[in-house]
Amino acid sequence: MTNKMRNTLIFLGLSTVLVGGAGWYFLSGDTATLDIADVSGPSPVISAPRKEIIPTINVADVKVWGEGEAPQAAKGLAVARFADGLDHPRSMLVLPNGDVLVAETNSPPRENKGVEGFVMRMLMNKAGAGVPSANRISLLRDADGDGKAESKTVLLEGLNSPYGMVLIGETLYVANTDAVMAYPFTPGQVKITAKGRKILDLPSQKPNNHWTRNLLANADGSKLYVAIGSATNIAEKGLDVEKGRARIIEYNLETGKKRDFAVGLRNPVGIAWEPNSDALWTVVNERDMLGSDLVPDYMTKVEAGMHFGWPWNYWGGYEDFRVEPRRQDLREYTRRPDYALGSHVAPLGLTFASKAALGDGFANGAFVALHGSWNRKPAAGYKVVFVPFGADGRPAVTRDVEGKVTGGLPVDVLSGFLAKDGSAKGRPADVTIDSKGALLVTDDVAGIIWRVRNEQAGAKPVETAMR
Repeated sequence: MTNKMRNTLIFLGLSTVLVGGAGWYFLSGDTATLDIADVSGPSPVISAPRKEIIPTINVADVKVWGEGEAPQAAKGLAVARFADGLDHPRSMLVLPNGDVLVAETNSPPRENKGVEGFVMRMLMNKAGAGVPSANRISLLRDADGDGKAESKTVLLEGLNSPYGMVLIGETLYVANTDAVMAYPFTPGQVKITAKGRKILDLPSQKPNNHWTRNLLANADGSKLYVAIGSATNIAEKGLDVEKGRARIIEYNLETGKKRDFAVGLRNPVGIAWEPNSDALWTVVNERDMLGSDLVPDYMTKVEAGMHFGWPWNYWGGYEDFRVEPRRQDLREYTRRPDYALGSHVAPLGLTFASKAALGDGFANGAFVALHGSWNRKPAAGYKVVFVPFGADGRPAVTRDVEGKVTGGLPVDVLSGFLAKDGSAKGRPADVTIDSKGALLVTDDVAGIIWRVRNEQAGAKPVETAMR
C-alpha cells in the first residue's frame, strides 16, 4: 500500500468522528497493555508494534480550572497562580532582574485541505489548541516579590509563532517558526520598538506539524542551538518535505555558519544544559500509530554528530517498517536515548534544578512538563515530573541484584491536570526556575502560569555559576 493510499484510508476513517449534543464519538482504537511505569526509565519495555490504519484518538475535553482551583503539588510543595488571563502561554525566559518573558503563541495556520484538514481542526478545537496564535511575547513583573505578577506588558508583537528566547548581553534572540530574530534589549525595558534583525532562516515548509523552535545559548554566548521538529509523523509526505528538520542545529553568531549538531530527533522541544556535566540534553516527542504502548517519548544527552534514528528507527535500532525507502545501514549508527518518559506523554518543557529551592528531594535533576497524550488509551502525561540525576550528570537509577529498576523513575511534581472524568483542566507546556528558586509552569490551555514553591519559609536557591 502506498503512503498516499494509507493516508486516504486514515483520514476517511477519521471522518467517521461524529459531533452531537451528547458529545464526541470515536472509533475504539488501541488500548495500552502496559503501565506508563513500564515504558519509563532507562530500560523501557519495547513491545511489538500494533500498526494502526486509523489512529487511536483519545482527546480530553477541556474544562479549565475554576476560581480557587489549582493542580496538586508534591508533598512539601505549594502551588499558586503567578499570572493568569494569558493567551496560550508556552515558553518562558527569566531575565536577570527577575522579570519573566512568556511567549503567547500557537501553531501557524495549518495545511487544512480536505478531510485531513477538517479532522485536524476538530481535534485541535477539542484539545483547546485550535485558537489563532497571539504571536507576541509579554513581560510579567512581580515588583513586590509576593510571588504573583502585578503587571503584564506586551514586549514584542507581530511575530510568527514565536517560541524560544535567549538573552545574550543586550540582545534578545527570538525563534519564530520560520526564522531566528535579534532585537536590542536591556533588562528593565517593558517594550521593544526597534525592528528585529533576521539572523537565520528556519525550515517551516508545510505541513509544519511540529512548529516550535526552541533556543539555547552556550556558556560564552558565541553559539545558539535551535531545536527543530519534523514536518510529519514518519516522513509520510516524502523526505523532501523534511529537509533541514528533525534535528538540533548549532549556529555560530561570530561567523554566521551553522551545522547539524544532532539529527534523527522527531520533535525535540525542551533543551537545557545539565549543570554537573555541561552536556546538552533534550526532550523528544516520538512517533505515533504503532499502538498505545509505542514509542516512548524520551529525554537524552545530545552530543555532536549523534543520529537518533528518525524516521527509520526508534529506541536505538528498532526498525519502523512503515518508512520507505528503508535504511538498514543506519541501524548500527543509531543512538539509543538515555531515558524514557512514557509513551505519548508529549514532553515539551525541560529545565534542570540547579537554581531551584524546592527542597532536597528536588535538588539535583530535571523538571519536565508533559503536555499530555491525544492518541493513547488511557490518557497519559498531563503533569510535571522530576527525574533525579546523580553527580555524574545522568539519571540516578537504582537496580536490584537481578538488574530490575527499583528507583529513579519520574516523580510527580504537579499533577491533577487530568480530572477523574477524563477532562483536562489544563496542559503543562514549559518549566523554568524563577529568581527566588520557585518553579514556574505554563498552562497553555488554561492561560495560567503556576508557581510552585517550597512550603518551608526562607528556602534558599542553590548557588551555581550562570551559563
